[in-house]
Amino acid sequence: MAPAGKAFFDLPVEEKEKYANDHAAGKIAGYGSKLANNASGQLEWEDYYFHLLWPEQRRDMTTWPKHPQEYIEVTDAYGREIRKLVTKILATLSSDLGVEEERLERVLGGENLEMQLKINYYPRCPQPELALGVEAHTDISALTFLLHNMVPGLQLFYEGKWVTAKCIPGALIVHIGDQVEILSNGKFTSGLHRGLVNKEKVRISWAVFCDPPKDALIGPMKEVVDESNPPLFPAKTFKEHTDHKLFKKAQAQAEAQAAKKLDQST
Repeated sequence: MAPAGKAFFDLPVEEKEKYANDHAAGKIAGYGSKLANNASGQLEWEDYYFHLLWPEQRRDMTTWPKHPQEYIEVTDAYGREIRKLVTKILATLSSDLGVEEERLERVLGGENLEMQLKINYYPRCPQPELALGVEAHTDISALTFLLHNMVPGLQLFYEGKWVTAKCIPGALIVHIGDQVEILSNGKFTSGLHRGLVNKEKVRISWAVFCDPPKDALIGPMKEVVDESNPPLFPAKTFKEHTDHKLFKKAQAQAEAQAAKKLDQST
């Protein structure tokens, strides 16, 4: 899958623009580019491609690249394997929580669980100390699966400092996301991470986000709360959780911009 994803970004700009997304019109899937300052004042520097990977029957194939020719076949095959892995990992996590193996997958939507693919393309950056590929964040998903092109850049916040993830050939990185943290009432933690850019090499990553349906009610499972372990999170639909997180991000960016303007005027 990796060569096919890279080949798309090697296409001429006019070819990539045929698949451009349009957030203003509500079209999230497709090709996009980000070159903007985040809440910390650093430049976020990336191109990306985003589309629904699963369930199969809900895919809009018009949002999948037709070039390179092998993209659809290899991405479909990869999605099927990831979907099997989702079931295995959720079963393991359920067992660790002392609940039935099917419990987490069932509350996350079962057959309606969604997988979104985002290919992140980070161009060479002449001043990497002034930019980030992606700012520090936790994933809103339940699980995230990540492949990359062996260029270091993924960093995890661990024991008070940023640690660069090792590049291990053939390894698949798995993140616990916000929804599993909520369902487990904090027994599992959504990992804070960020993506760096590189001065000499292009960095590419392939992220699959496993999400519950938008109307799924997500809160701490009753099996993991009691008088000594009260709920740490309110129960909300996945859409409400997402909207709340996006609102907080937008608010932080607006406050940072306001503070910057104030500094410039004084």
